[in-house]
Amino acid sequence: MIFKLIEPKLEMEKEYNNYIVEWEKSGEEIIPYASRKSMVNYEDLINCWKTQKNNKAYEDGFVPSTLYFLIDENMKIYGALHIRHELNNFLLNYGGHIGYGIRPSERKKGYATKMLSLSLSLVKQLGIKKALVTCDKINIASAKTILNNGGVLENEVIEEGEVTQRYWINIKL
Repeated sequence: MIFKLIEPKLEMEKEYNNYIVEWEKSGEEIIPYASRKSMVNYEDLINCWKTQKNNKAYEDGFVPSTLYFLIDENMKIYGALHIRHELNNFLLNYGGHIGYGIRPSERKKGYATKMLSLSLSLVKQLGIKKALVTCDKINIASAKTILNNGGVLENEVIEEGEVTQRYWINIKL
């Protein structure tokens, strides 16, 4: 299979809905947060994601960011990845430059490692030389994904009893 990261498109609505339904049925929190369906129609959701790419994001209390889906040649969505173009104080400690999640039925197949690997060239295009990627300490699979992509653990931070691991990935220029 050939995988690529693409930004959401209108013609992906049906597959996006399948993706979201699977997450909802699992009872898990949809990761990354940016890929969640809000109370708007799909076209409005795409427009919202587009506005988050520019300085309008600051007005909403966010930093500019871009959402991508990992898809195959049949446009099946395997996961979502959210690249934050810069870090604010919260992201520096807990969120990082890149957040990602794989739909429940497609885990433990190497897709997260592939998705994170594909994202590094996009991060490079943004001029980011070192990308911060974080995960919960209890999420061993995510830690392995980050390590497999060259992540180096800097430290762990604790907030409200939750331990977040902070990894840096040097982006090859």
